[in-house]
Amino acid sequence: MPGKALALALMVALALAPKLQAQELPSQPPTREDLAADARLFVNISRNALDWDEPTEPFRMVGPLYFVGTKGLSSFLFVTSEGHILLNTAMPETGGLIVRSIRKLGFDPQDIAIIINSHAHPDHAGAIAELKELSGAQLAIMEGDVAAIEDGGRSDFHYGADWQVMGFPPARVDRVLRSGDTVTLGDVVLKAYKTPGHTRGSTSWVTQLSDGGKVYTVAFPDGVGINPGYRLVREPSYPGIEGDYRKTHQTLELLQPDIWAAHHTQHFDMERKRQRAETEGVAAWIDTDGYRKFIAGRRSAFEALVNAELGVEQ
Repeated sequence: MPGKALALALMVALALAPKLQAQELPSQPPTREDLAADARLFVNISRNALDWDEPTEPFRMVGPLYFVGTKGLSSFLFVTSEGHILLNTAMPETGGLIVRSIRKLGFDPQDIAIIINSHAHPDHAGAIAELKELSGAQLAIMEGDVAAIEDGGRSDFHYGADWQVMGFPPARVDRVLRSGDTVTLGDVVLKAYKTPGHTRGSTSWVTQLSDGGKVYTVAFPDGVGINPGYRLVREPSYPGIEGDYRKTHQTLELLQPDIWAAHHTQHFDMERKRQRAETEGVAAWIDTDGYRKFIAGRRSAFEALVNAELGVEQ
């Protein structure tokens, strides 16, 4: 496997691996093939090494946007006078952490009026059912991911066979979104872009938020991750997956956000930006170069994996 592709394959596996309990650690650092063959190993390493279940302090980012997720997984609350919009719910076991974070900020979780999602995997959709039941919120999901949300991941093209490990409590979808649709509550308008690849209905969100008399374009890109075991060109994981990734890259490259936030906190350097924001305010979150580098890096990783499947030397 080319060096860049191998490095990408091992990034999650090697990041802070000593945090895993000894009985969970393999005798050797797992390869991408190891992670592809064992969904439990993949999710255990990810959630432990990347702090998916670790609580962190909630905080305001820009305007009505608040971070209410865990140390490793993003969950965002948009606060309006007509109720709140919640984007992502982290793992099934972390719904209570999100509820506590919302309350700690002085808001009522029962005021969540709409729940939206990036994609139907347990690290982002895990507690949707719990928070929907708590709040009575409308659930709006992009076409392509509706079935997986409603069957708890059983119909996922890759993890359906491992749903006992990679599944999550199912939730009934109230509104089916199509690319270009908007979700509006109060003065917050979020535009949904279908950016498939990672799942069939991966969704990127874009909005404009006001803070201090200025308006910022804020983006939440999704769909570009390639998990171990995904096949892109030879015996593809689903028909058209390679083309979906390419269209997603094109869509995201056209966006020009002032501020961006990913659904895994390390991807947008959240902790460092949060510390800077204590003195710099909103300016700490402005990162147009970081967005471009993130999308370019994901395209490069995609091309490396395509070439690896085709046997093309890098």
